[in-house]
Amino acid sequence: MDHLQQGWFTESDTWPGAGLSLQVEEVLHKEKSPYQDIMVLQTKSFGKALILDNIIQCTEFDEFSYQEMISFLPLCSHPNPERVLVVGGGDGGVARETVKHPKVLSVDVVEIDERVVKLSEQYLPFMACGFKHDKVTLHIEDGFEFMKNNAQRFDIIITDSSDPVGPNESLFQKTYIESLKRSLKPGGIICSQVGSIWIKEDQDTMIRLSKDCSANFKKVTLATISIPSYPTGNISFILATDNELVNFKIPAYSFTLEEMNKHKLKHYSPDVHSASFSIPRFARMIIPHINC
Repeated sequence: MDHLQQGWFTESDTWPGAGLSLQVEEVLHKEKSPYQDIMVLQTKSFGKALILDNIIQCTEFDEFSYQEMISFLPLCSHPNPERVLVVGGGDGGVARETVKHPKVLSVDVVEIDERVVKLSEQYLPFMACGFKHDKVTLHIEDGFEFMKNNAQRFDIIITDSSDPVGPNESLFQKTYIESLKRSLKPGGIICSQVGSIWIKEDQDTMIRLSKDCSANFKKVTLATISIPSYPTGNISFILATDNELVNFKIPAYSFTLEEMNKHKLKHYSPDVHSASFSIPRFARMIIPHINC
């Protein structure tokens, strides 16, 4: 379908029978990179929006919700998250957030599509500023290849990907979970976005990934948050670890009010951390491999 019609962008391919529409004031950029279609839109109510393969990746209005939660749910569940790997994350938002944790020493961001990085630097500097931090190293390459060829092990691995299509399809496979396991330090934590608990196709992804995680990790859990620019206003994360002492619902590190104000956190807090793991009963029933 034509996703841009009469001044509106509509995302519907991943939302069967419905569609989220944003009123567009200007198409700031449009191109086809070697990996995907990329658009940057100026919208009326959501500010700038990054669109990859006609799927909304982030909007200026609510990007902080996703970036903070995918970063601090795993970081604050780990007792000493010194070394962080981000697979994807070409907009820079996760890099921007992860360096705010006081125990983080280094963040490696591995993004396959350099055009996403360059366009984010141009149009989304409030996110791409994350790449400028001294603790952050950006690698333009395939995440699989990076983990295979890099001997370094990480305390936290965050998979900040789009939906399981195009260049991101491999990040939702069993072999990818096995690669994550090999790249973790003992007791490390992985975190991957898995879509909306309300969409059947995303539920199938959660079921499959939670099964693959349970075959590789002792503890597997699901967190869910509200964010208006994503399908059904919801997005979820699978987290897993072999550290049986980890209680995902209780942060191992709790930001103080002063720290949250200093870092301008808008969504994440210790209370929201705990609440995000209280998922609806229907979701827990259909995802049997969630065990904590």
